[in-house]
Amino acid sequence: MRVLALGGAGAVCKEATRDLAQFSKFDEIVVADYNVEAAQELVDSIGDPRLKAIFLDANDEKSLHELFPQFDVVMNGLPFKYDYIVNKVCVEEGVNGLDLSSDDPQFQLHQQALEKDMIFIPGVGATPGTTNAMVAWGVSHLDEVERVQIYFAAFRSFAPAPGLLTTTLWEFDPEEPAREEVYYEDGAMRPAPPFSGEKIVRFHDLIGEQPVYYVPHDEAQTIPHSYPQIKHASVRGCFPPKVMATGRIFKEMGLLSHKPSDALGGRSPFEVSRDLLWASPETRKNDNWAYGLVVEVEGLEKGRKVRYTYRNSHPPQEEWGGSSAYFKNVGIPLSIGAQLIAEGAVEARGVVPPELAIPFERFIAELGRRGIVISEEREEL
Repeated sequence: MRVLALGGAGAVCKEATRDLAQFSKFDEIVVADYNVEAAQELVDSIGDPRLKAIFLDANDEKSLHELFPQFDVVMNGLPFKYDYIVNKVCVEEGVNGLDLSSDDPQFQLHQQALEKDMIFIPGVGATPGTTNAMVAWGVSHLDEVERVQIYFAAFRSFAPAPGLLTTTLWEFDPEEPAREEVYYEDGAMRPAPPFSGEKIVRFHDLIGEQPVYYVPHDEAQTIPHSYPQIKHASVRGCFPPKVMATGRIFKEMGLLSHKPSDALGGRSPFEVSRDLLWASPETRKNDNWAYGLVVEVEGLEKGRKVRYTYRNSHPPQEEWGGSSAYFKNVGIPLSIGAQLIAEGAVEARGVVPPELAIPFERFIAELGRRGIVISEEREEL
């Protein structure tokens, strides 16, 4: 069995690559990256003879078509702008795969993937990904699911990598079209601007209580389709307080506008802000690297209204290598998903969201083997 790790030397996916080397039974693990020097450095540092580094330009669709059929699983750790094209090529070539986030058009490939008798799972990271498995665990107890609320605290620096800087700004961008469909309520997607819907949530002890706000994450889009009887589905999240404060200032001062400005040489404030933030060493500093997840699933169980609450926990940065205490929470789920596909543990076919595709019991157990523990609480309402 062969696995292709796209962007496998990136800030997130390198942790997935390391996990593949430590836990998987793949015969060959190929790390494909535009920065082939970084890929080779990662391969050399791991020291597993199954690993190989190759150059890949993800903008070259022809090369993707030539490369993908050589593998049993394509594990996509590239920035989310490549999600659709990678998914499309996997489907056209009939190669199983998965990625870290999802783009709505990906699910339009479902029928074609069904006809190829293959699986592609969009969104197998922390959120989405681990959160979807937590939702599936809660739903498994219920006769009828009514509400799902997901909360995350992504404790990392503002800009640990160029792609993640874009992700951070995306969360604060008031002009982002996805802000028109942020959460699901009574049969329809509802809009929500940045910094709306504040709620105080208790995460694990490395993070504690934090204010979280509505964000247009994938789970709020897929869960109402997966569980049609549901009445509410939402995702709220935050970054460290310093990042949140900076994002709020940039938003309120109009520095995230996409309108070109003559004063900026035809560039938009958003573009200039992004470049300024990337140029500052301060945006890559962070005192506490961690990832907090909380999921609440409410519904009816044997005639009683109940709420199941799930929380993650993981080793501190002192044990998990500083920034790796954040990135492992995203990269490890991607690796586990690839391994479950390769082992035949994923029975679903088509382009299917994690809550329906991934066997949650096995997925959560595998997270626990790596130190990411999911706890469960039940209360009657």
